[in-house]
Amino acid sequence: MSDENILSSTQGFDYHEEAPGINAEEFQKVIDSRRSVRVYTDEKIPDKIITTCMNNALLAPNSSNLQPWEIYCVQSPEKRKELNYACLSQVAAKSAATLFVLVARTATWREHAREMLTLFSKQPEKVPKAAFSYYKKIVPFVYTQGPLGIIGFFKRILYFFRGLSAPIIREPVTRKDMKLWASKTTALAAENLMLSLRAYGYDSCPMEGYDAKRIKKILSLPRDAAVVMVVSAGKRAPGGIYGKRIRYNPERFIKYV
Repeated sequence: MSDENILSSTQGFDYHEEAPGINAEEFQKVIDSRRSVRVYTDEKIPDKIITTCMNNALLAPNSSNLQPWEIYCVQSPEKRKELNYACLSQVAAKSAATLFVLVARTATWREHAREMLTLFSKQPEKVPKAAFSYYKKIVPFVYTQGPLGIIGFFKRILYFFRGLSAPIIREPVTRKDMKLWASKTTALAAENLMLSLRAYGYDSCPMEGYDAKRIKKILSLPRDAAVVMVVSAGKRAPGGIYGKRIRYNPERFIKYV
């Protein structure tokens, strides 16, 4: 089967009798040949650029002023070698000059608020009074959510009379809420990081898969930390990206509403 026939038969996953899924080995060879593979040179990224790009990552938009993520910049050969195995020995991880691990902090909203107030107290002259007021007014979980949430209970009564479809305002106060919220904003930070690196002429690539448990052990991360993304970065080697990528039928996947 020709390369063109295989591609056309995979458009929109509309397989028919001649689809390569019938011959799994042949189909896998085509997929492997088209997969984008980053291969980097051994050129080191200047520290100043790395610092600037990580600072840019911190500017990722989120729904509050809380800082819900951490960035681990891994440059030592020993740690990069360990992370290479944790990233399933992917080519981009193996040849990267630097590996970035972006981790979501899944502490509750209240815990974040306490930390922010502690930071504010160290430089009170630089912090607006409105900021202090914002973090002090965050009420504990027990008053807003759950069967005994007094404030939440009265909110529900209020919105019931306003209409059954009216939304109930709530902040992400539970640890489950915080994990989801923090993971989303951390992904935006990773995007900022990759775009910044590319603006300086360095290539960047998110890993397709990794062993989060092993990464936590390598970086001594707490058990409840959520590894959101591992990004490889470096100077792109000539011919480091090869093969066409399968493009699916836009009519199937792009909708105008």
